Amino acid sequence: MKEVTTFQPEELNFFKCVHYAGAANPFGRERVLREAEIAGVSPDSPKEIRVLKACQAVGYRLAQLEQRGRINLDAFKGEEQYFLRSALLFHFFHLFRKQIDTLITRQLDNAEESLDVDFAPEALTLLRGWGFGIEESRRFIALAYQFRRAYYFIFRHLVGRSQCMQQLRRDLWQNVFTHDILMYDQYLWDRMENFSTLLFGETGTGKGTAALAMGRSGYIPFDEKENKFTHNFVNTFTTLNISQFPETIIESELFGHVRGAFTGAIKDHKGVFSRCSPNGSILLDEIGELSTHVQIKLLNVLQERVYSPVGSDEKHRFHGRIIAATNRSIREIREKKIFRDDFYYRLCSDIITVPPLYKRIAQDPEELSDLLAHTVTRIVGQPSPEIASRVLKYIEGSLTLSYPWPGNVRELEQCVRRVVLRNAYETNETPAFKSDSLTRQIQEGRLSAQDLLIHYCTNLYEKHGTYEAVARIAGLDRRTVKKYIDSQDQVY
Repeated sequence: MKEVTTFQPEELNFFKCVHYAGAANPFGRERVLREAEIAGVSPDSPKEIRVLKACQAVGYRLAQLEQRGRINLDAFKGEEQYFLRSALLFHFFHLFRKQIDTLITRQLDNAEESLDVDFAPEALTLLRGWGFGIEESRRFIALAYQFRRAYYFIFRHLVGRSQCMQQLRRDLWQNVFTHDILMYDQYLWDRMENFSTLLFGETGTGKGTAALAMGRSGYIPFDEKENKFTHNFVNTFTTLNISQFPETIIESELFGHVRGAFTGAIKDHKGVFSRCSPNGSILLDEIGELSTHVQIKLLNVLQERVYSPVGSDEKHRFHGRIIAATNRSIREIREKKIFRDDFYYRLCSDIITVPPLYKRIAQDPEELSDLLAHTVTRIVGQPSPEIASRVLKYIEGSLTLSYPWPGNVRELEQCVRRVVLRNAYETNETPAFKSDSLTRQIQEGRLSAQDLLIHYCTNLYEKHGTYEAVARIAGLDRRTVKKYIDSQDQVY
């Protein structure tokens, strides 16, 4: 019988802190505070220093345990085993983080196959030496790969420091791992296909980018025999734009068809559900254009997870996850009955709104500089502060920072291209866009008193930055102000 080891109270408190740091959303404030506590530094310290010192502190504590005898989970019981397990996984993740990052970037350059996981044999040996089981060790390699992919795509592809973009990144992380990553680890890592998502946002805000970040962040099992992940994440995301297809063929694009199903069906055709990998996701873009007839058929996929190609009674099982996007507002979807109620409630396991560009810039004007730097890098293939500065100077002088960007990020990208080519960007928008639009809605009698308060409170919040300031100026209760501001996206 193995001797049971115990921690000193201070040691147990340290490992508890590591546990909660690892469980916290990496885009949230709690993660910062926990890492700072572990590292013994200020929460305002640069992220690189905070993370480095936290990793060093955890490594030092585990080295102390090693000096007292070989580290093995079987030597501990109860909460001590539970929190030590989290500390070991935290240490494991950061030991192999750079190698995982290298694999991600290499895999992005190779869409054809899943690459060898060079670090896997060493990682498996380490985990099993600490007392993790055979299957559990494989799963933790897959989870570490998933965590790093999710961070990579959410952090790098969704640029912006504004409050609404920070919230979007937190929302996307929760969409992948839930609000409780410990619950995800225990129950849901292989069950997330049961949670569909509705993405709302104006045209050009980046709903496709947000969906791509979610779609490439799913769990992919690790095959120890092949020393590879079972699928290449580059191919786990599939998209279909509903508005591109006429009503007569949209079913075929969704579910596929068999030869002879209709005139012109000269061979079998795989629909988007057949093309989706077992651990993948499908983006159904412009879902607001889907007819009631097709909604009913898609509802069966959401409920039963099965579908049949057009012209066939054969049942196929769908193992992926559905993400649906629309530029219509929640209010329009609900009030105009664009979706059947049963269809809507099957789709909305999670609802995420991608904020418009004018709101992002209003909350933090520096967001425009961030976006220009990111956009210029993508266009010219390398960072160019000179070009980004030139475009920013043009926007400030010719459009002003209060320009509404009705085409959102997509319009900003074209603005960059035109300024680079011609040093000019013509637009039909007038400088008084937002106030004129609001005034016009009031004059035409299209705004309710509640909508007017939503607009007013939101504008005050963008200017002053706190619910308390808005409540004081508007003469409203703070909770009422928060309710109006949080519902702002439903007005448009």
